[in-house]
Amino acid sequence: AAHAAQEQGHSIVVGYVEPHPRPETAALLPGLEAVPPLRIEHRGITLNELDVDAVLARKPKIALVDELAHSNTQGCRNLKRFQDVEELLQAGISVWTTVNVQHLESRADTVHDITAAPVQETVPDSVLAEADCIQLVDIAPDQLRARLREGKVYGAPQASAALDNFFKESNLMALRELALRIMAEKVDHELTEVRTISGDHS
Repeated sequence: AAHAAQEQGHSIVVGYVEPHPRPETAALLPGLEAVPPLRIEHRGITLNELDVDAVLARKPKIALVDELAHSNTQGCRNLKRFQDVEELLQAGISVWTTVNVQHLESRADTVHDITAAPVQETVPDSVLAEADCIQLVDIAPDQLRARLREGKVYGAPQASAALDNFFKESNLMALRELALRIMAEKVDHELTEVRTISGDHS
């Protein structure tokens, strides 16, 4: 989608993409301008973060920013990446971002009940509600588990542990249903708003 928008003449930059060792994702990046990450030294390790000021200075029409729920490293001016994104939006930059269903604040307890895994990072539901467009990226549990086994998500040791824990088929089925319910609720809310504006109360 980003390449298509670029071909249509829109100014697009990659603000930040999480550097997981995922060849299929990396293969999509060539041809897109990338803003160098902000490098921060923390406890003897150099960490990469979204460089908000660099994106603001570049003034693109659209910025791609991965992992909306990410907690920023100590030393960043914002605690959370969604706050970085809000700065970009206030500057008139459209942001395309990603978030997992388990990171929605109102669903954290439900996800914990499903998976028994604590949700460490969340995004306020208000951030999702303000989005102009939400696209559900849906994949059947067996297909996702196959991608894990093929090493397309994590390295072998981490993938094996994930398959036996968070990515159990029963967990994935429940999370998939949760995501579909959220999308259905959003569509229903938008339909109600349209009917109210048009005066259709049927």
